[in-house]
Amino acid sequence: EVQGLVVANEAVPFDRLPGLRIIANFGVGYDRVDLVACVERGIVVTNTPGVLDAATADLAFALMLATRRRVVEGDALVRAGGWAGSWAEEALATEELSGSTLGIVGLGRIGSAVARRAQGFELRVLYTQRTEVATDLAVYRELDQLLAEADIVTLHVPLTPQTEGLIDARRLSVLRDGACFVNTARGEIVDQEALVAELVSGRIRAGLDVFRDEPNVPHELLRLPNVVLTPHLGSGTRQTREAMTRLVVDNLLAFERGDPPLTPVP
Repeated sequence: EVQGLVVANEAVPFDRLPGLRIIANFGVGYDRVDLVACVERGIVVTNTPGVLDAATADLAFALMLATRRRVVEGDALVRAGGWAGSWAEEALATEELSGSTLGIVGLGRIGSAVARRAQGFELRVLYTQRTEVATDLAVYRELDQLLAEADIVTLHVPLTPQTEGLIDARRLSVLRDGACFVNTARGEIVDQEALVAELVSGRIRAGLDVFRDEPNVPHELLRLPNVVLTPHLGSGTRQTREAMTRLVVDNLLAFERGDPPLTPVP
């Protein structure tokens, strides 16, 4: 009889696992795990916070740089034999990352890691979240003000009933012309149809690692030059995946010994 189950943010067939006592989630996000059903059945749920902050923050910055400096477009130009001069084509000239204003939606572990990296690029950093906190990493703004003020906006909030659809069509319209929008959190946090419309119009640029119906990506995005697309690479480094695996196993072993799990989901 199965007592422990490892999942990667997946729905659990509780009716087929009557003896289940612990679910160890391989990842931080657990929005597809039915926590109410787990509480009702006395099932402990754990996740892997902390160990993937650096990898996700690094990817967020990679997407900022790729979109802001049009790296993918430049790569395509070279591969197509379209590079005609000794310098970059004038058509690929863009805005610098250094000195820009970065808006971080969610200053948790990953958002804070992004803010620390921003210091090295001499960025002016703003943040927004439900509760203002005392921090030297960023300056607080209400969400709409942050969207209107930032050159680059990056999302680092979990998917919850409160954050689903948080960035809707109205809020996307608040973004400055030419703004860069980065999402390494969850696709469902954004109104995907509205985001696609903004990108098709060419008014903004985006670096997207997550989508609403993964692995499906809106077909309109596939040929747009102002979008960089990656296949949910946020935690995709060897070091991070090894650390996540160790934490999953350590949680299961602790539970088996009768000890409290290391990282229970609240």
